[in-house]
Amino acid sequence: MSFKVAFVGAGSIGFTRGLMRDLLAVPEFKDIQVAFTDINEHNLDMVTQLVQRDINENGLSIEIQATTNRREALKDARYVFCVVRIGGLEAFQYDIDIPLKYGVDQCVGDTLCAGGIMYGQRGIAEMLNICKDIREVAEPNALLLNYANPMAMLTWACNKYGGVRTIGLCHGVQGGHHQIARALGREKKDVDIICAGINHQTWYISVKTDGVDRTGDLLEAFESVPEFAQTEKVRIDMLRRFGYYSTESNGHLSEYVPWYRKRADEIKDWIDLGVWINGETGGYLRVCTEGRNWFETDFPNWMKAEPFKYTAENRGEEHGSYIIEGLETGRVYRGHFNVVNNGVITNLPDDAIIEAPGYVDRNGINMPVVGDLPLGPAAVCNVSISVQRMAVEAAVHGDDKLLRQAMMMDPLVGAVCNPKEIWQMADEMLVAQAKWLPQYKDAIAAAEERLASGNLLPTRENYQGAARLKTKSIEELSQDREAATRNAIESDKAKERPAAVHE
Repeated sequence: MSFKVAFVGAGSIGFTRGLMRDLLAVPEFKDIQVAFTDINEHNLDMVTQLVQRDINENGLSIEIQATTNRREALKDARYVFCVVRIGGLEAFQYDIDIPLKYGVDQCVGDTLCAGGIMYGQRGIAEMLNICKDIREVAEPNALLLNYANPMAMLTWACNKYGGVRTIGLCHGVQGGHHQIARALGREKKDVDIICAGINHQTWYISVKTDGVDRTGDLLEAFESVPEFAQTEKVRIDMLRRFGYYSTESNGHLSEYVPWYRKRADEIKDWIDLGVWINGETGGYLRVCTEGRNWFETDFPNWMKAEPFKYTAENRGEEHGSYIIEGLETGRVYRGHFNVVNNGVITNLPDDAIIEAPGYVDRNGINMPVVGDLPLGPAAVCNVSISVQRMAVEAAVHGDDKLLRQAMMMDPLVGAVCNPKEIWQMADEMLVAQAKWLPQYKDAIAAAEERLASGNLLPTRENYQGAARLKTKSIEELSQDREAATRNAIESDKAKERPAAVHE
């Protein structure tokens, strides 16, 4: 069995190496073709060396095709993994720091809120170029497996405007499933779930053990686990008020809704600083920066360390390899996928990208009808969908007025900022990120003029947020090499959580 798989943004060590381990754990895939491409030749070279060593040590004869020429990598590919971060950590810094000046305190900033909206503007512009290359040089009807955020916005743009069959993939449902099993005192395999909504706001609308519905037991179960009571205060409060547990972490969820990060003096009431994902200001930017710095510095030691073993026991939970396995071998796989709704969730818009249970086999990716979400969770999702739709259209058409309206409608931005502040914040973000936003050339020129006029609203120039921690130096990271390496290597950078986490 031979076909070609291409990785766009392959210099992303967290995803690329793990996805390759998962893919090559499938015995039938020992002769596939693999191509890596990235705009950063240095990152591409390091990841290629590392993964090629893994391949060789596992006794496979696959030779990675590594190139900075994207079209060469995509030529004749049947499957394309997209793991890009457009603008890299430089742009990510603007996504966090500029909104902070206006009081918008984000933990992650890559899905919704001011940071996520701008990340989408950068990402969509380039994703449409990637789609063009796929249409022109990849295998006909190639499948794009998108891991890049903002998941819903990018997947929406690729399906509507890119002309490429695209499915969005995330590990959030699996993470919450593990938590629910722990709260109920069961193994994950013994807890049956139906989880549906939109990416990062997906709801466990049915939880069963031994065929008995346990959905109504979750609040008491979560409150009875000391760690969760300390670290998941936002999620537990949403469970209390809406009746259903949400997939996304405390920090993520807190920035998607208007209630928990709107007042700086209340933010610490809802978060925990033991692990960044539980609400730290700019936490994801910090751990991504530390991970990249550590990989660059410690790379020679990575080449000396034990290689990944391509076995079933070491295979991860990311959906991508299982989808390809199902399509190619016919083995049935059930997962949760981000797709165009088209009636799967009947009280969310048909054009939205929803996340829901799906089944994969040789016949394709099949999405059973979920029906209506409960009204409360549906309302939360619908607010975000409106923001996503406007952000997608703004990015595709370079419409800065629509971009500003998306920010106004964003739950947290709207809770913190007035319209004049949002307009000025948008100006600042457009100008700062100009080199990644070719579709906004005219709008950026006008924004530059307004910012140069001197007639500006006051901002908190050096404000660090309610709960920002210092990015660790290489010397500090080297004091716990194992933890630093684990952070750098994982796509889920909050996977390792201590048994008890406190400030």
